[in-house]
Amino acid sequence: MRAFRTDLLGQDHLRSIMDAGRLSGSSKNTQRWAFVLVQERGTLERLSHVGDFAGHLAGAAAAVALVTPALGPGHPLSIMWDLGRCAQNMTLAAWSMGIGSVPATVYQQSLAREILGYPDDHWCEYLLSFGYPADPSDLTRPARAGGRRPLEEVLHQERW
Repeated sequence: MRAFRTDLLGQDHLRSIMDAGRLSGSSKNTQRWAFVLVQERGTLERLSHVGDFAGHLAGAAAAVALVTPALGPGHPLSIMWDLGRCAQNMTLAAWSMGIGSVPATVYQQSLAREILGYPDDHWCEYLLSFGYPADPSDLTRPARAGGRRPLEEVLHQERW
């Protein structure tokens, strides 16, 4: 969902979305994430330039930057697994309240850092945009045909 209405999101909805991410499981309960919630229109517009496909951020009611410690040699990759679980919890919580979302990958790390102000030893690979869908039927329409590979193409039993 990349088109949103201009309505602001209620603070109770935003709190529920943030809590859904905060309460996600993480490897060894390390919770190696921080969130930057953005609702200012000008900041959302600036964030829409951090990636090639981040334009939807400009029209969102809110965005959440998912910030982690910077990964380097010796850092466990489980942090990305944990971050994915966190993001999925947020998007599912939003969906349950009639709020759509879409992720954006950060390609312009220096611009994201300048806009959001996170420390040099941290990293923001993804932002999530949130808003009420411009077309409310987006919440109830069936999935597009051909959108997912059949199970038989991806499932291997016992061995590859």
